Amino acid sequence: MDLLRWLFEAQIPIGGSALVLREVLGNIFGLLSALGGMRRKVWAWPIGILGNILLLTVFLGNVFGAAAPATLWGQAARQVMFITVAIYGWYRWKQGQESSAQGRAIVPGWASNKVRIALIAAMVAGTAALTPVFDALGSYPPVWADAWTFMGSLLATYGMARGWTEFWLIWVAVDIVGVPLLFSAGYYASAVMYLFYGFFTLTGFFVWWRAEKRERASHDAGPEAVAVSAGAAQ
Repeated sequence: MDLLRWLFEAQIPIGGSALVLREVLGNIFGLLSALGGMRRKVWAWPIGILGNILLLTVFLGNVFGAAAPATLWGQAARQVMFITVAIYGWYRWKQGQESSAQGRAIVPGWASNKVRIALIAAMVAGTAALTPVFDALGSYPPVWADAWTFMGSLLATYGMARGWTEFWLIWVAVDIVGVPLLFSAGYYASAVMYLFYGFFTLTGFFVWWRAEKRERASHDAGPEAVAVSAGAAQ
């Protein structure tokens, strides 16, 4: 109990203000999860879940009696969504690792044009539908930005679980809107971390892109390698 009380009350003084320790720790876990995702490691999912739990208590603000600057229902709901989708991603990647001869958790690939159109439509429609809901709950304005980051995070996390390389670009779209929102709401630790995420996600996109090209080249060379091997045997 003493440890939990300390965790909920601990702050890091910076200048004339302070950062909530749980917010800092939650974002550190999130960064580790993103690094694991870029390297396609199964442990990225449980590490991310730990960070989501911490950030959930932060973004609920005064609900937990915390010294958080504002309640962001979209950001809080996003953590619940993360946990739910992460369980799916954890299962899918672990299953892929067990069934892969090379022990790979996931093989990066591109979504079809149909899926891309569906992702864009879901992003726009979901933001429009959730904005009045979050507004009614009293989320910090501009409320549409809170809804946008929620929908983008949902689609990006699902895309990561499916192994779509485009999911990194969805994260970029989330960061472009989410960073100003978090700064204006006073969540400086999360805002700085998301600013860093913006550059990190671009790096992750090119890492997965190159991995996808290598996997495709290896797959395309497979039949030729078999044919050469058969010819040499004769």
